[in-house]
Amino acid sequence: MKEVGEIIAGLDIGTTKIACIIGEVTNDGIDVIGIGSHPSQGLRKGVVINIDATINSIRKAVEEAELMAGCEVNTVYAGIAGGHIQGFNSHGIVAVNNDKEVKRGDLCRVVDAARAVAIPMDRQVLHVIPQEYVIDEQDGIKEPLGMTGVRLEAKVHVVTAAVSSVENIIKCANACGLEVADIVLEQIASSESVLEEDEKELGVAVVDIGGGTTDIAIYNQGSLIHTAVLSLGGNHLTNDIAVGLRTPMKEAERIKQRFGCALTSRVSPEETIEVPSVGGRPPRVLSRQILSEIIEPRVEEIFAYVAREIKDSGCEDLIAGGVVITGGTTILDNMPQLAEEVLNVPVRRGLPRDVGGLVDVVRNPKFATGVGLVEYGSTAADRSLFEEETEGMYGRLMGRVRQWVSTMF
Repeated sequence: MKEVGEIIAGLDIGTTKIACIIGEVTNDGIDVIGIGSHPSQGLRKGVVINIDATINSIRKAVEEAELMAGCEVNTVYAGIAGGHIQGFNSHGIVAVNNDKEVKRGDLCRVVDAARAVAIPMDRQVLHVIPQEYVIDEQDGIKEPLGMTGVRLEAKVHVVTAAVSSVENIIKCANACGLEVADIVLEQIASSESVLEEDEKELGVAVVDIGGGTTDIAIYNQGSLIHTAVLSLGGNHLTNDIAVGLRTPMKEAERIKQRFGCALTSRVSPEETIEVPSVGGRPPRVLSRQILSEIIEPRVEEIFAYVAREIKDSGCEDLIAGGVVITGGTTILDNMPQLAEEVLNVPVRRGLPRDVGGLVDVVRNPKFATGVGLVEYGSTAADRSLFEEETEGMYGRLMGRVRQWVSTMF
């Protein structure tokens, strides 16, 4: 945990909005002291497609958060998403040093061994997250430091991303005068803010439905075991509404947020909504059920893809704690109920928890990732020390390999 009084900023760079959350470390945890949000103009499905527009949106969101917090931000923890994200499990084995006591150097070596897998040149490793350690065939060990043994194994989850996407996010942040402390996978950040520890232990899936993507993270026995990104999100709902009701996209988004419902059966036939038309035509009054009939099939499709991903990952029987849905799209009425029908497991809506300060404002699924980035940053001190050591060893190893190749050829 960082020192009391330190300021931490999370930058959620999403497809529909860019949110900046500023938190202050206190004796009780994190107090949110600043929130800034601005429509995102330069991203598509989580990936930067317009540098200038993204820079402008980031700058406005950060300035709004800084004004509210009354302080200036220089460093941020930035979230990343998109279809280019890939996660897989890996396994490493090393011999413990001569005194047979597991030390930090042994942990660095075994994690290095686990991450030493061939990945294309256009991809880079974002996270190497230990799941468990095995010492002399004794598995289920979470904290092996100081234990005695001869053979040390590590099971880890590795997350990789496209180098270009990572560099574009860093470039946009740097252009706003911000240094990026770390790039964090968005569903991991969301998990930090919406999950309880007992849910992670029992087994749970986090489904973060944003504007351009649906991000999935599955936990079991307290560890991350699977990640995935689906290229479906709230923008598909907005587009369906715009086409189905023949209304501008901006109005379709407003109607979705204000009147949207995921279950047609829960909407009264007497309820009506006013729908603006295009081309200067007068607005029309339609039944709210018509809107729900457009939304329900698309939401059902999203959860059908989620169910297929969970089944294909082999984690179907490992989520006894159910599913937690979060993200801006999950604000729709009755979405947890529809999710339960499709997934056949208990579902709840995940809101940021365990934070103080501007609680009433941030207790909204759309701020789950931003708050999670702040919470991730607050515990990053110990994690960064470990990662720097492993990165250093990995870098030295790759340097020796490149030197050997140059002498051979």
